Amino acid sequence: MSSRKTVLITGASSGLGAGMAREFAARGYDLALCARRTERLEALREELGGRHGVRIEVRALDVNDHEQVFAVFREFAALFGQLERIVVNAGIGEGRRIGTGHFETNKRTAETNFIAALAQCEAAVEIFRQQNAGHLVIISSMSAMRGLPKHLTTYAASKAAVAHLGEGIRAELLHTPIRVSTLFPGYIRTDLNAGAKHLPFAVDEATGCRALVRSIEREPGNACVPGWPWSLMGVLMRTLPLSWVIKLS
Repeated sequence: MSSRKTVLITGASSGLGAGMAREFAARGYDLALCARRTERLEALREELGGRHGVRIEVRALDVNDHEQVFAVFREFAALFGQLERIVVNAGIGEGRRIGTGHFETNKRTAETNFIAALAQCEAAVEIFRQQNAGHLVIISSMSAMRGLPKHLTTYAASKAAVAHLGEGIRAELLHTPIRVSTLFPGYIRTDLNAGAKHLPFAVDEATGCRALVRSIEREPGNACVPGWPWSLMGVLMRTLPLSWVIKLS
């Protein structure tokens, strides 16, 4: 079994998942990467394995196939012998205004960002209970702080739901060797939001993912990332009148 720490990341083919994989590899972690687009995972393995000399295993995974989630997580645990950290990152940013005829799009967002995250958390904690150790990381969003209008309504609700899920799991495991962290990223520019114009306080992908991994390694109960200005923004978003908060959306 490798003496290195191993981190499993879902949704690792692009965006924050790929960015975190690059940062973890640079820090010497072995990687278990999964996503639907295996050709991107293979390219990432070739890029990072040669550069950092770490072990990288990749598997195809659609997180909405819940049986596959359990199978892939268990397979990674068997391959590496132990998984020290699992990052529940896979999600989508789709959404439409409520009541405008786009229920299927909103349902897909809710199912991917919450129900699929629940499956990932179930599979991860099952493994950690068997190991009696591990660190579960759930990627939520600053949008979880309040209900938001327009295309963000269902997305924000799904990210709030997954944040409460994470806190509930942390409460359950509070006095065990298993740690649980929920992260609330602010705006981080990736290929997934490249066309967006209104992204207040946005940072580039490398900066954002470096901040995410630094925060993850501290194993906080929860954290806004990057800390400045999003820790302050979190307080403001929870306390300001809703009419003010929606100006950020």
